[in-house]
Amino acid sequence: MLFLRSLLYLLWLTATVMPYAIVVLIVSIFVRGAPLYWLCVGWIRTALFGARWICGIRERVQGMEHLPDGPCILLPKHQSAWETLAFPSLMPRPLCYVFKRELLYVPFFGWALGRLDMVHIDRSRRTEAWNKVAEQGRKYMADGNWVIMFPEGTRTRRGDQGIYKAGGARLAIATGVPVVPIAVTSARCWPRQAFIKRPGLIDVSIGQPIPSTGRDADELMREVEVWIEAEMRRLDPEAYPVPTLGTGGAASKQA
Repeated sequence: MLFLRSLLYLLWLTATVMPYAIVVLIVSIFVRGAPLYWLCVGWIRTALFGARWICGIRERVQGMEHLPDGPCILLPKHQSAWETLAFPSLMPRPLCYVFKRELLYVPFFGWALGRLDMVHIDRSRRTEAWNKVAEQGRKYMADGNWVIMFPEGTRTRRGDQGIYKAGGARLAIATGVPVVPIAVTSARCWPRQAFIKRPGLIDVSIGQPIPSTGRDADELMREVEVWIEAEMRRLDPEAYPVPTLGTGGAASKQA
């Protein structure tokens, strides 16, 4: 049954993303920025609707009151593709994702993504990538967007802790904006690199903004890491039977 539901959901995503992407590509000839972004969020809500009604995946969000009124950088835990889809529909402002440019080549989804105000980077050229993140991140935040970066870089398995890279903290310090740590238990239902989706509840917990002014990037990211990993253990204690907080490694200076 889980296989059939997961297959049906994949078909749902495929069938809905193609017409939405075509509309976005056409509309983007005339409209850019926030209006185009919110048009894309329409498809995201369709994708999440399918996740709820086909796969039985629901979410519970706490801490929305912690989100600042001004610019900030969101730094979430990354366990699956669910949070990549979900955050634009949950957040009150347009989000500017920092992602590897290879995603632009994904048919329909990537083509539409390339028309939005996002930062796509070549990870093999780190200095150039960082300069692009700093320049475009500053510009998009000045336009009212929030930047979102996954500190661990890639998705981690449930109960695992990746290496927290300090790129998001460096950008926050360079632009003088706070960072917002976010814990997400998406691997409960949508495991990393797994086709099978399981019904259940995904918790999203938004922490207090952490000021970046006068901070060291590694120190700031370490504070983000400690909060997120402690919150993950509170939200999903069965995934962390042995206390291992901090064993994922200190924040790296890599972007």
